[in-house]
Order: sequence, then structure tokens, then C-alpha cells
Amino acid sequence: MTVYRTLLSLAIPVAVLIAAAAWVPRATEFPAALAGLGHYAVWIVLALAGVVSLAFQRGRAVLALLSLAIAYAAYAHYLQPGVPEDIVFAIFGAMCLFVPFNLAALSLLQERGLFNRHGFGRLAVIALQVLLAAWAALPGNRAAREGLYTEIVGAAAATPVPQLGIAAIALSVIVACAAWYRTRSSIDLAFAGAAIAFGAAAHGVTTPGMFAIFVAAGVLILAIGVLQDTFRMAFRDELTGLPSRRAWNERLAGLGRHYSIAMLDVDHFKNLNDTHGHDIGDQVLKLVASRIARISGGGTAYRFGGEEFALVFPGISAADATAHLDALREEIAGYKMEIRRADRPGDDKPGKQRRAARNAHRTLSVTVSIGVAERGGRHDTPDAVVQAADKALYRAKDNGRNRVSR
Repeated sequence: MTVYRTLLSLAIPVAVLIAAAAWVPRATEFPAALAGLGHYAVWIVLALAGVVSLAFQRGRAVLALLSLAIAYAAYAHYLQPGVPEDIVFAIFGAMCLFVPFNLAALSLLQERGLFNRHGFGRLAVIALQVLLAAWAALPGNRAAREGLYTEIVGAAAATPVPQLGIAAIALSVIVACAAWYRTRSSIDLAFAGAAIAFGAAAHGVTTPGMFAIFVAAGVLILAIGVLQDTFRMAFRDELTGLPSRRAWNERLAGLGRHYSIAMLDVDHFKNLNDTHGHDIGDQVLKLVASRIARISGGGTAYRFGGEEFALVFPGISAADATAHLDALREEIAGYKMEIRRADRPGDDKPGKQRRAARNAHRTLSVTVSIGVAERGGRHDTPDAVVQAADKALYRAKDNGRNRVSR
């Protein structure tokens, strides 16, 4: 499932970028009466994406959209025929540097909303960038404009984007992809997609319609990223990464006629928390969740609440599910988890030696108890099967724990 979700996350921005590239040749096919449609469409998409981002309190996405909006406004007003060359070069060079910088920086920053000191500070940075671009466009600041077009490798590239801008765009994509790899947040991946879209827009700044189309594509990628991330937060447990109780409730409503349900509980979890602390308890839950997520037999795992998990096996009996659950129970019981102390010394060499000596053989093993039931007889509804599996779970605990009961 993890590989599937990763591929799906990648497929969406890729599909938007491909669609944008396919639409560029058609941009000149609009009748003259509809020539302004593309211009207004970009602002409409920006407004809708901004409303969605504000509604879900995604300050980073709002600031990324603001950067793209400023870039598009600059394109519409200053990168047009008849504008003095000094202004065109200053605005375009600053745009190619600042927009990728903002996308990369936002991918590294934590989400802290917008209407607070953190959001206002980030807005101030964008405002400063606008002032710097305007300053570079002043007649007496030729050196600043030339600085924006500094050659890094010497050879001129086959693109109007200055080499500093190319480097900034490439670095922005790399940084945002690295942030996404670390967090698996759809918004971080959207920052990478938006950076690519902006790079394509800047490259095609002289091609009719291309800048508008790819800016709109970047905006759409960001909006989809916000929706995906909001869905993940609503239907995924933040600690374990498993589907949450809300996803579990929806799955129960859509089950067929033949299925089994298992309830799983970590043995002596309260004592473990009291003895080792909640940080170790969280590590244990993550460990158990990672093993449950790989359950065989076609089962799907969910975080039910606390130290309790639930699994659903569509299309198989409780007897068949038991074999897979027992293998899972043995795998968890046989795993030795290393414990890291919170008060360990720093990274100096003597500290490493003392830490190695003190933490030697500090491992922790946990066990789980599991109850399983199937639909049939008196258990003809999902709720009835869950209650039967829960009763079987308590039988497993009463019989000594670390076992599967039906």
C-alpha cells in the first residue's frame, strides 16, 4: 500500500504538468474574443486555491500561492512589449531567483499558520523580495541587474532563464523532493511540482500562453497537495501512519457479505509506559503498526485507539485469518527493540564510549493479544463482528496473553 500511495502521489503532479505541456500549442487557437480568458482563468484558479488553503489553515501553501501570484502579476504588467528593457530584465531575473527560493524555503519550514507572528514574518520576507526587485529595476542599479544574470558555467543556456535562476529552480526541486521524502507530505511534493511548473513557465516566457498555463498548473498542483494532505490528516493516524478510526468506520460501512475482523492489543502497555516513558511507548506503537501494516492474507490494518489496532480480512474466514494473525504475533514477539536513553551524553568520543557501554543489550520485547471473528450466524453486521472479535481479544488476555483467540 505504501508503494501504491507513493506512486499515486507522484502521478498527480506529473499528470498536471503533462496536461499543461499538451495545452500550450492550443493556447493560440482561441478566438480573438476569448483571448483574455486565459488571463482571467489564472486569477480564478489562484483565488480558488487560496480559499482552499486558507480554509484548511495551510499557511505555507498560501505563501507559495502568493509568490506565484506576484510572479504572474509581474509578468502581466512588466514582461510585455513596450516596457523598458531594464525593467523587464530586472523583474524577470528577480522572479526566477525569488519564486524557487520561496518554494524551497517553505518546504523546509514547519506549518505554523498565517495570521500569527510566524506568518507575518514570512510575509515580510516576500514583501522584501518585491522591494528588492523594484529597486533592481531602478535606472541607476545596472550592477544589480547584471548580478542577477551572472554566468556560473560560462556557456549560455538555450533558455531565457538566467543561470542563477536555473540553479535556484533545480535546487528548489531537489530540496522540496528531499523534504517530501522525509515527511511524505503531499504539500512538500506539491512545492516540488510547483517549482518545476514555474521553471517551465519561465523558460517559455516568450511563448504565447505558456507562462500563464504553467503558472496555473503550479497553482493547481499546490491546491491538490493541500486537499491530499488534509485527507491524509483526516484519515491517517499521525503517529503510526495507519488508517485512522474514521477510515475504519467508513470501511465497515462498505464491507461485503464474507469477511473477518481482528482486534489487536499491545500487552501490558500501561506498565510499559509507566516504566519506560511515553516516548518509548510511542516507539512501541510505531513498531507494532509497521508489522501490522505488512499483514499477509489480504488484511488491512487500522489504528483503533490507544494501544489497540483493528484488522479487516475481506473474503476469508476467521480460521484462515488466524494463521496469518498467529504469524504476525510471533513476528512481533520475536523482535528486539533497542532503547535509546533521553539523557545520553553528546556526540563527543568519550560520550559515545560511555553511551555504548551503558546501552549495551538494552532491548525491549513486546507481545500482542489478538481476537478474531467472522460474519455469520448472530454476527450478521460489522458492529456485531467487531464486538465478537473484542470479546475474543479479552479471552486471549484472560488465557495468558500473547495469543490469538476466536
